[in-house]
Amino acid sequence: MADYDVIVLGGGPGGYLAAERLGHAGLRVLLIEKESLGGTCLNVGCIPTKSLLNSAKLYSHALHSAQYGVDAEGVTFDWTRVQAWKADVVSKLVAGVAASEKRAKVEVLNGFGTLIAPGVVEVNGQRKTSDHVILATGSVPAMPPIPGTKDNPLVVDSTGLLAVPELPRRLAVIGGGVIGVEFASLFAAFGVEVTVVEMLPEIVPFLDDDLAARLRKGIQGVTFHLGARVQSVEGGNVAFTDAKGSAKVVEADLVLVATGRRPLIDGWGAKEAGLDLTPKGIVVDDFMRTNLPNVWAVGDVTGRSLLAHAAYRMGEIAAAHIIDATAAARNGQRLRPDTIPWAVYTQPEAAGVGLTEATAKARGLDVITATVPMAVSGRFIAENGLRGAGAVKLIAEKSTRIVRGIHMVGPYAPETIWGAAVVLETELTVDDLRQVAFPHPTVSEAIREAAWAIAD
Repeated sequence: MADYDVIVLGGGPGGYLAAERLGHAGLRVLLIEKESLGGTCLNVGCIPTKSLLNSAKLYSHALHSAQYGVDAEGVTFDWTRVQAWKADVVSKLVAGVAASEKRAKVEVLNGFGTLIAPGVVEVNGQRKTSDHVILATGSVPAMPPIPGTKDNPLVVDSTGLLAVPELPRRLAVIGGGVIGVEFASLFAAFGVEVTVVEMLPEIVPFLDDDLAARLRKGIQGVTFHLGARVQSVEGGNVAFTDAKGSAKVVEADLVLVATGRRPLIDGWGAKEAGLDLTPKGIVVDDFMRTNLPNVWAVGDVTGRSLLAHAAYRMGEIAAAHIIDATAAARNGQRLRPDTIPWAVYTQPEAAGVGLTEATAKARGLDVITATVPMAVSGRFIAENGLRGAGAVKLIAEKSTRIVRGIHMVGPYAPETIWGAAVVLETELTVDDLRQVAFPHPTVSEAIREAAWAIAD
């Protein structure tokens, strides 16, 4: 008899949630984590950045409150206390994850786990056996081989930037994806001179191009260089060629390399155990099964979606099939990548789910679209005025009128996008969406207005 029913390798979102679901189902579960429970998202990713962004937004709102009839004088911030707030939030949530695992009767072991073979994991010099193994080893920052970045004390990744003891006067950001623009918005709000150098023609590549341009223009205090290729870094100076091929240099006191993350598939036995691997991660099907019997993989390490909530969903799918494969299949427990939403917590915020107009056309779909400003919402105007940046774009298939994508820029977009995800999950048509009653006044009403703006 195996030591456990399931061994979970990695205590990030996908790993700890899968362990919790399995534990509550009565299975004997061992969760192995080499650092702190919660993984990158909780410890050095989503949660700490949102804590800092909240402080930045409070500071920014106080500075610009006069238009709403509120005069705030002598507004200041204390970076040390801002960092302390972040640390307190992370500490409380890590403790919460540990408590959840304890309630589910999951055994948590601190150590570095190595996959030896299906059902065999070595940790702290001991071999543990199980009927199933779930791999949730996560991802690490992708550091491209840019000359001058290695061993440069003025170059940091996202983890390093979170821990800076004081704010730089000037920050250069290499990469205009989610990580890059969130940090750019955060530091700019605190008065740092920020420049973003992005290789692609627009920021946040999975946001529809029309709205990505609106988001970029709405982020205050940040200079963007698009279509730019970084050549080298010397100290805090970033040399690049712009979209026209001209040589340029950004001078900064600190450089953030935010060129994405890569799945962690090295160092824990993935190749040696015989897993099917690609540079994008562990190959899995829509049920999170690998090529090895009873070995599953969830979260960033699969490369299918490097988002914490995608990892949650993958963990739930794997757990459901381990608990009762027949019931899981009957209930449709599988990954549907096109319905996984994403969010960016800049000022203004952005979120989306499904296809962009460009990706829909690349798939050969004939689509109809509509874009409406957030100013159609009474609440948006009441809280932002007519100058606030915000819009909603809806993409639908022309023949069936099924909604294939909804993208938003503006306040509360991340809190609203789950409803859009339900629209895509249930394959509602534009006409179905028109019949949904939205609460008034809310910014979510802009989604309804976009549905009515679609041509009949």
